[in-house]
Amino acid sequence: MKKILGISAFYHDSSATILVDGKIIAAVQEERFTRIKNTPDFPVQSIQFCLKQAGLTLDELDAVVFYDKPLLKFERLLSTYNAFAPKGLLSFLKSIPVWINEKMFLKKLIYDGLKEVGDYDKKNIKLLFTEHHLAHAASTFFTSPFEKAAILTIDGVGEWCTASIAVGDKNGIQIIKEMEFPHSVGLLYSAFTYFLGFKVNSGEYKLMGLAPYGNPNSRETIEYINTIRENLVDIKSDGSIWLNQDYFTYSTGLKMVNNKKWEKLFGIKRRKDADSINQNHCNLAFAIQLITQEIVVKMATEAKKITGLNDICLAGGVALNCSINGHLLQENLFNSIYVQPAAGDAGGSLGAALAVNYMYFGENRAIDFSEDKMQGAYLGPEFSSRDIETMNKEMNAVSTKFEDSLVLSDFVASKIAEGKIIGWFQGRMEFGPRALGNRSILGDPRNPKMQKILNEKIKFRESFRPFAPSVLAEKVNEYFNITTSSPYMLFVADVNNERRKPLPQSLFDLPFTDRLNAERSDIHSVTHLDYSSRIQTVHKETNPRFWQLIHSFEKQTNYSLLINTSFNVRGEPIVCSPRDAFKCFMNTDMDYLVIGDYVYNKLDQENWNDKSKWQLNFKKD
Repeated sequence: MKKILGISAFYHDSSATILVDGKIIAAVQEERFTRIKNTPDFPVQSIQFCLKQAGLTLDELDAVVFYDKPLLKFERLLSTYNAFAPKGLLSFLKSIPVWINEKMFLKKLIYDGLKEVGDYDKKNIKLLFTEHHLAHAASTFFTSPFEKAAILTIDGVGEWCTASIAVGDKNGIQIIKEMEFPHSVGLLYSAFTYFLGFKVNSGEYKLMGLAPYGNPNSRETIEYINTIRENLVDIKSDGSIWLNQDYFTYSTGLKMVNNKKWEKLFGIKRRKDADSINQNHCNLAFAIQLITQEIVVKMATEAKKITGLNDICLAGGVALNCSINGHLLQENLFNSIYVQPAAGDAGGSLGAALAVNYMYFGENRAIDFSEDKMQGAYLGPEFSSRDIETMNKEMNAVSTKFEDSLVLSDFVASKIAEGKIIGWFQGRMEFGPRALGNRSILGDPRNPKMQKILNEKIKFRESFRPFAPSVLAEKVNEYFNITTSSPYMLFVADVNNERRKPLPQSLFDLPFTDRLNAERSDIHSVTHLDYSSRIQTVHKETNPRFWQLIHSFEKQTNYSLLINTSFNVRGEPIVCSPRDAFKCFMNTDMDYLVIGDYVYNKLDQENWNDKSKWQLNFKKD
């Protein structure tokens, strides 16, 4: 029985995972404890939580494994600067001292970080390293239900690799094809994220959300697509790409792109965060989303061709693009597609631990098609009634405790049906970027105003950002055209035709705000402008309390779904503790908060209307 601690750190989305006998005991991102979104810091609190959850000390571990090989990254950095010299001298002078201090002496940094976690004897620590894309591949294949499958990993860059095709077979993974830096699908997409005014490594989902507002048939959009193909990226038949480095500066500079060259190429200025969004930006977002989709489909087709396998596992940051995942599903290339819910770098700690468990220690991998090895991604901290009551005293919070969970569900469902917005905090926190019903903000998808209210008064974010439906798994086909379950909110599917409402013929001539408000369906607030939705199927056996709430809403309204968005405001990590939840609740226009069996009415709280008392200050995401 092996006890393994996996660590991801020092780039973004630091995390820790602990395995015991191949079972995931706990996995969590450090940002949830420090309240610093996407933090790269060594995950001291995450490791402490994981060890506590497993009932272990550092000395009792069989291995500690890091998700990267830093010397290979250092080699790539030196080789890149040498290849582009004399370009990038300023970047080189700034980054090399950091690399020498942080990356070359990474073992020392890890040992020092573990000292902050707790006392240990260094002789007892077996410190191992996996390659970045192997960690991604292991995170998805070893948690999938497949005995054998193709694996496709796509992100910005690991050590050298930017994308890989592999075969997973029982307790082994063989990488058979790789694409190398500087040619990267993830960096291409991030370059457009940057040019359109969003933050790299966190704003890519905004770009995805903006794309459906682009006019696919306009001359400008078609010109953007052609311009990208002719000047920026050469797409090969196998999905590999060649990026024209004359237009990109991420290899040697301190920014993603050469702004002047891009502005001349596309005829628009780089958008800044405070600038309004116009149709040019929407059309450009559509163009790069379409091209990225084409690349991923070609990569998946190549994976099918060279492996001959009927099932595929996806990981890496690009695998979080649920619109592309949904399109890949429609292509019917594979019988089944499995996407790791923590597909980005946070999942690196999980993948590193799994890789060592099966490929280093050679542990046996039991295949059970009925078992979700990710346990619904509910792998983080949970809190007792005593914890909640302690928070109530500290925050002077007024609540009502419900003794019957069915009565609680019926009450909360009735409030949602009345148009109220609910903060819903239950059980163990989710691992990965999606709130899946344990740290969620909930609303009524039938209400055509709910998208605007949630964006403006709850999340404090851009008005175009879409919201996902959480739908009872057994009723999903009453609303959406999808052929698989989607428990991790990682597939987009179309709203059924009979639920759609006709859009104005002159839709793209309307002002941007009018397009946002154009009714699309009878579940308007979870329907995107292209009639798509990012779906979470809710399964009774995985999350019975969330399932019961939606079922209660169904009994009252005949609708089997709710709006589900993550429990946080813009720039803040998803809430972790009851205290985090109450502060977020008080800082927004949420009407009710539910923590476990305790219900909080905003109007009952002291100083509920004094925003200065509760104001949270976070950097923009």
